[in-house]
Amino acid sequence: MRNNPVRDHQYYYVYLLQSMKSGKWYTGFTSNLRKRFNEHQNNEAVYTKGRGPFKLIYYEGCLNEYDARARELYLKSGMGRRYLKNRLKRFLSLTGYNQGSAIQFAPSTGSP
Repeated sequence: MRNNPVRDHQYYYVYLLQSMKSGKWYTGFTSNLRKRFNEHQNNEAVYTKGRGPFKLIYYEGCLNEYDARARELYLKSGMGRRYLKNRLKRFLSLTGYNQGSAIQFAPSTGSP
């Protein structure tokens, strides 16, 4: 039987959601991306309750929980927000955001 690098390791995810209601971005952390996304969609996440529905627009996977939490904090910083805007330029242009518009981030605390 061959090893599967995805299933054989625990991954930790940093993710970026966009509220389809307000357009705001929410950055979070989790060890189960599908479950956490469903919690946001079903109003089970405290901070985003009532702010959905959401689109998952970006995520990164890490093998180490500490690295994922550090990455989440970075992406919430000013430099991290600039990184995300540059990383997602194509997405932003396809969804109607222009380069001069301010992207609104919602402060958050992740939940594994």
